Amino acid sequence: MTMKRRAFLALALPATLAACGADNIWASDESLRRAAYVANEPPSITLLTVIGIPRGEGAHSALMINGSQRVIFDPAGSWNHPAIPERHDVLYGITPNFKNFYIDYHARETYWVAEDTKLVTREVADAAIRAAQAQGATNKSFCAVSTGQVLRKIPGFEGAPSGFSPLKLRSWFLTLPGVTSRKHQDGDPANNHNVLLRQKNGVVAGYGTDGQLHAIR
Repeated sequence: MTMKRRAFLALALPATLAACGADNIWASDESLRRAAYVANEPPSITLLTVIGIPRGEGAHSALMINGSQRVIFDPAGSWNHPAIPERHDVLYGITPNFKNFYIDYHARETYWVAEDTKLVTREVADAAIRAAQAQGATNKSFCAVSTGQVLRKIPGFEGAPSGFSPLKLRSWFLTLPGVTSRKHQDGDPANNHNVLLRQKNGVVAGYGTDGQLHAIR
């Protein structure tokens, strides 16, 4: 990781990773409508797992769902941004930049992020969004439990395990046919994606193709 990148990450991230912290946030209907983002990608359900380095412990589970809109179900998660409305652990307006920022927030020298994706039909993806919306706010340390509960309500994912282990949940998810995986870890240029590095006063900054910081919406 370069010194420039490390400096800007220091501005955006807390001193330690709060993997699972409870909340009870309820954004307005209008803010959800304004933020809604439709991705130009096939419908899918992605399990995001934060894994510790070097011991390999599971630190957090979340779901990114791409259907009629793209959202992240972040049970008891700690990431937030003024431009991203949240209602009971569902984050709306997940553009490519904000997807990368969410991942970059969790990936660092002491944690890496597994991005495991299964393509589904639009109907299944929208059923997943509804299940996430109906789940309600998640208590601290129950991220894997809540993620598994949502998955079990989705056609084709009924076998998701219960329990507190993000690693066990990921191991099961990887048994599903057709799952593709990516690994995000700081220090690997192939996985940096020109990710967002700083957020302040609602403005997000990241490195563009010219190597300079720019405001990105």
